[in-house]
Amino acid sequence: MALAIPQIPTHEHSDEQLMLCYAKGDSKAFEQLYLKHKGALYRYFVRQLGDKQLAEDLYQETWGRVIRAAANYEASAKFTTWLYRIAHNLLIDHVRAVKPVDLIATDEDETGPDTFVASEQDKPDVQWQEAQKSLLLKTCIALLPQVQKEAFILNIEMGFTAAIISDIAGVTLEATKSRIRYAYQSLKDCVSAKWQEAGHE
Repeated sequence: MALAIPQIPTHEHSDEQLMLCYAKGDSKAFEQLYLKHKGALYRYFVRQLGDKQLAEDLYQETWGRVIRAAANYEASAKFTTWLYRIAHNLLIDHVRAVKPVDLIATDEDETGPDTFVASEQDKPDVQWQEAQKSLLLKTCIALLPQVQKEAFILNIEMGFTAAIISDIAGVTLEATKSRIRYAYQSLKDCVSAKWQEAGHE
């Protein structure tokens, strides 16, 4: 008696396999990809634009381009790299066309790069200070040049390595490392300066 070959559940496929399945007409594969990446991709736009409606528009357009490009997708690069390259290009096109005022979202219920500032949870006065520094950090992120802001957000928020970020942005690894390094240094200096301006030691 021949043994039946077990079918691998869709959720056990890699992103690349799911995308190839979707290209062949498997809508459930796309649903898996969408559910996995929707939160991080949306935050990618919100963190850089500070405008939720605009972020939503670019977010939807990114998925639209993923759908339109599905038939030509090749798993030669990681899906996340390919996805964020599409998002990166849309963001750059928007910045060049509109040059919006860079703001950063400050919604209290949003998780952000607040881990950049250390926190001691057991002391109310320390908690207040860290909350203030967190707000200053968001303000300072908004002041970063666009390329540094994107590199920092992809690194700290998305957890992407410099190599992946360089692939997404289409620049050299050294340039990417420099952007991340300058972003960190600028944020450290900016938060420190603004903290002192506010009359804190």
